[in-house]
Amino acid sequence: MAAFMRQSRKIVAIGRNYMEHVKELNNTAPKEPFFFLKPTTSYVSSGGKVEIPSGIVAHHEVELGVVIGKGGRDIKQADADSHVAGYALAVDMTARNMQDEVKKRGLPWSAAKGFDTFTPIGSLIPKNQISDPHNLGIALKINGAFKQNGTTADMIFKIPRLIEHISSIMTLEEGDLILTGTPSGVGQLSPGDKVECTLTDSDGKQLSVLDFVAVARQGGYQFVPK
Repeated sequence: MAAFMRQSRKIVAIGRNYMEHVKELNNTAPKEPFFFLKPTTSYVSSGGKVEIPSGIVAHHEVELGVVIGKGGRDIKQADADSHVAGYALAVDMTARNMQDEVKKRGLPWSAAKGFDTFTPIGSLIPKNQISDPHNLGIALKINGAFKQNGTTADMIFKIPRLIEHISSIMTLEEGDLILTGTPSGVGQLSPGDKVECTLTDSDGKQLSVLDFVAVARQGGYQFVPK
């Protein structure tokens, strides 16, 4: 496990930060960033296994993660970069059928995002290795076929704005991870699927690879529609 994962107190996940993803889920585009929290117990390192609980329809959402190197509160956009240690390729797994049901009932959806192993993550990419985090290719393949293939240039709210917004609400701490949203193409991941995610720079150079396999979780929670 990477050092920042051991240090991390929280995962702050930005929702609806790519317009095409907003459209594919028939959501409304936000007027300011909004986020939800995921537990750090959902981390699983590259090469590991994502466990899909019984009855759950699990969706993949590949994302660029921002690792906080210096904590702070009320961080201004102009100072945001000084609080970044680096970046990491990640996947925000979602129990979509569970999320859809609780949203209809006006209930929180922490459980739909918070299952163990529901945040696969790659190794830290030091900040100095990425000249522009808003000009990266981000992709996800299942069993060798592209499912998501986008660019971080399409973020609605850029990283400094995200850091400013989050830290105006809650203090960011060293090791915390910000998931910056996902491009379009989200879909189902089933037991037996092999996943490979890649992050590339503007010249097509590969910066990071994240791979894992999906398996059926043995025991634990079982989702039954209400």
